[in-house]
Amino acid sequence: MGAFNIRNNGKSAGRNSTKNIQIVPKEDGSGIDIYIKPGTKNENVHIPALVTETAVHDVVYNDFHIGEGADVSIIAGCGIHNCGSGISQHDGIHRFYVGKNARMKYVEKHIGEGDGEGQNIINPETHIFAEENSYVEMDTVQLKGIDSTKRISSAKLAAGATVVIKEKIMTHGSQYAETSFDVDLEGEGSSINLISRSVARDSSRQLFRSKLCGNNACYGHSECDAIIMDNGIVAAEPEIIANNVDATLIHEAAIGKIAGEQLTKLMTLGLTEKEAESQIINGFLK
Repeated sequence: MGAFNIRNNGKSAGRNSTKNIQIVPKEDGSGIDIYIKPGTKNENVHIPALVTETAVHDVVYNDFHIGEGADVSIIAGCGIHNCGSGISQHDGIHRFYVGKNARMKYVEKHIGEGDGEGQNIINPETHIFAEENSYVEMDTVQLKGIDSTKRISSAKLAAGATVVIKEKIMTHGSQYAETSFDVDLEGEGSSINLISRSVARDSSRQLFRSKLCGNNACYGHSECDAIIMDNGIVAAEPEIIANNVDATLIHEAAIGKIAGEQLTKLMTLGLTEKEAESQIINGFLK
């Protein structure tokens, strides 16, 4: 059995530590500290959170301390099942202190459901402090059932550190999604690759913000690709600031509808228009 912590409606529902991974509850009950020993290899930590009641506002602070030279995966996520008329909300604030030469992969998935009239809200915060020559990969997904989300991420990179962030979001109905990335490339040879892909359907709205600051000889790349359908709205507000002559910063954005020739090509293979749309969206968000 590996290391895990299960949170249900704001309370601990199970926890297990291992020889190399210690999970310690904060004294005020607001969250946990996860300590991963230096040199730990090929171990996983699972930290799911559940909200199964209406009118619940769960706020949790989780701090991850990844030791020098470790190589670990952290699997997180939140599921909300709201069958009432109130607002069910989960705000997870995660801070990652990644030691020298350490590698971390972080996977996060969010989903909401319920047959009530209440709203599902998830507002995650992710803050990364990457020390020298560390490597961080983050893969976040939100594809269903979240009425409103404000996603805040930041990263500070030391010399030789690399951070890769991949975000996938789909909104529908009248949902709203806002994402914000604030990255400081402090060390020489540091790099960030930020890739956001999203689909806005019906009358949903999305806002993408990114700010890359190159303060040394470094490389930064941000990319926002979005498909709009029906009456969906997507806005992108990129900002890149080069404070060093050897900083290389790039931003790319592409927002638009599904190309008609793509639909036609799939429909000639026997798919209906809706089936063709689904195939294209699934491939885009894969």
